[in-house]
Amino acid sequence: MKHDLTTGNITGKLLRFALPLIAGNLLQQLYNVADTWVVGQFLGADALAAVGSSYTLMTFLTSILLGLCMGSGAVFSIQFGRKDEERLKRSMFLSFLLTAGLTLLLNLLSFCGLDWIIRALQAPEQVAPLMREYLWVIFWGISATFLYNYFAALLRSIGNSATPLLFLGISAVLNILLDLVFVLVFHWGVQGAAIATVLSQFVSGLGLACYVLCALPQLRIKKRHMRWDCSVAKEICSLSLLTCVQQSIMNLGILMVQGLVNSFGAVIMAAFAAAVKIDSFAYMPVQDFGNAFSTFIAQNYGAGKQERIQKGIHSATLCTILFCCIISAIVCFFAEPLMGLFIQPEETEIIAAGVHYLRVEGTFYVGIGLLFLLYGFYRAVKRPGMSVVLTVISLGTRVALAYAISPIPAIGVTGIWAAVPTGWILADLTGIFYYFTQKKQRTKT
Repeated sequence: MKHDLTTGNITGKLLRFALPLIAGNLLQQLYNVADTWVVGQFLGADALAAVGSSYTLMTFLTSILLGLCMGSGAVFSIQFGRKDEERLKRSMFLSFLLTAGLTLLLNLLSFCGLDWIIRALQAPEQVAPLMREYLWVIFWGISATFLYNYFAALLRSIGNSATPLLFLGISAVLNILLDLVFVLVFHWGVQGAAIATVLSQFVSGLGLACYVLCALPQLRIKKRHMRWDCSVAKEICSLSLLTCVQQSIMNLGILMVQGLVNSFGAVIMAAFAAAVKIDSFAYMPVQDFGNAFSTFIAQNYGAGKQERIQKGIHSATLCTILFCCIISAIVCFFAEPLMGLFIQPEETEIIAAGVHYLRVEGTFYVGIGLLFLLYGFYRAVKRPGMSVVLTVISLGTRVALAYAISPIPAIGVTGIWAAVPTGWILADLTGIFYYFTQKKQRTKT
């Protein structure tokens, strides 16, 4: 099913397109959240710390592939808006080759550097063996992640956000069931949780690929499309590689913060592992709304509808601010029971540390919501370099401030938590200032 976002009611179409994206990404979060819940409830705090640190690493690794797919999706959306089917299919072919090649390279480097990675993350002695056991299995799912994100980006670029949700829903349910079986019945420990995740990822990745190839003949690539086209390759690289850089920088900063968190010991590691899942669920909808907004902007940018783009910006901003204010209130008020979903009640120290994190972060969700809109906008109008700049500001502030003030005894781990919204706000101000500066220059021209 295709949805042309260049016509019709803006807010209604944006929300209808965004809702399956939001639901899909929330389901995708269940891959690791299911592991976290089962591991935290039945295998103990050390196992939870190992899975939580591994999640941060995997988020960084898969962000490279996600960035390439998101950038390619922007190219696909622009060409769909222009009704240029031939160029769209040439882009699909070249994008698939580029991303598949980098996936293979990433997989090889991950396996070869596994021990070095664990040391770099400063994992405590009792946690490191569990991390290695979990990661050795989870790395096998990187290729499945590529397949799912590539074909999901392709379908979303033409306005189909429902089909990726269907396949993801099936695999998410499968992941939860396999988690329970492998950990509680077979007693495979953290390795069982990892196997459940990888098998479920292949269900979604291979399933979606087969669907696109078999059920959508209009998207099939023919022999004439399988050739090198310099202009198409340049367009893909300019958006995909810079989006990949943006995503990688964003998650590299998070990974560096994970290393700092680990230095505070197993209690803070476990609290962070649980709280960051809640955090991710809380602002994931605005991240996906930002991606839907990016597709909307890209299609209208390709169609040359500037007035519709302006109206879309106003609508998306209001929706994002309203949603973030509601979610902030929920997370801050229910922080303790939310932590209780992952941590046993007797682990009071871990729960208290997680509640502190959630209330510091949760107060400022509007900052990350606006930042996702800015990322999506600049990617869609072929200015991914600005998204990179905003990411550097956001994550650079986060890492520098966290490392600078957390060693101060009076501040401690609170410095790590406070550094995050500070980075969001500085990046928002920069992106908005740049937008109005460029708009004023265009008006004068």
